[in-house]
Amino acid sequence: MLVASFAAPAFATNCWIIAPGEGQECIVIDPGMPDVSFEVMKICQEHELKPIATLVTHGHLDHTFSVVPVCHGYGIPAYIHTEDRILLKNPEKALSQVFAASLEGMAFAEPPDVRELRNGDLLDFLDMKIQAIHAPGHTRGSLLFKINDEILVSGDVLFAGSIGRTDQPTGSSKDMENTLRKKIWPMPDHLRVLPGHGPETSIGHERRVNPYLKNLGK
Repeated sequence: MLVASFAAPAFATNCWIIAPGEGQECIVIDPGMPDVSFEVMKICQEHELKPIATLVTHGHLDHTFSVVPVCHGYGIPAYIHTEDRILLKNPEKALSQVFAASLEGMAFAEPPDVRELRNGDLLDFLDMKIQAIHAPGHTRGSLLFKINDEILVSGDVLFAGSIGRTDQPTGSSKDMENTLRKKIWPMPDHLRVLPGHGPETSIGHERRVNPYLKNLGK
């Protein structure tokens, strides 16, 4: 499996580009801000990839800012959880007042083709089985994407050594604890974790060292 990535300039959000291999179709996950469609294009050209979908782990603007230009540029759909779809057009609904105020005068829109996901939905394309797992806590509609039982794209649910914050609108510490206990903790050690920020890790490593997961085992 080919996994390429870059960190967007704003908030160092990881954009993941995943394909079965060189010269094939691919998915683009969480294209951030500012407009990073050129960076996506460069990676796709380098590996001779053709994007067929944009997947969104959650509706925060640093993960969705470039969804429209990427989808427009390649004529592809965007996939997002039902609960977070509203944030594509109204990102301020899940942002702090200070950050939301900085967006005054900016207009946001959905791409032409938006497809809603729910817990357990399977996206069976690219010869890869991609399962959407609802994982609320960071936002109400946060998703994990498990790919071929090899990779977990964790968005801002799980980081190397930490977890996503829960103090912004639609976040919930209670929901996050439930997600960690019922969705993350039971996953197999071998899963390679591709987070929304920071370096990649694995479930096994995080179960051993991440304080938020270690505490669940007590």
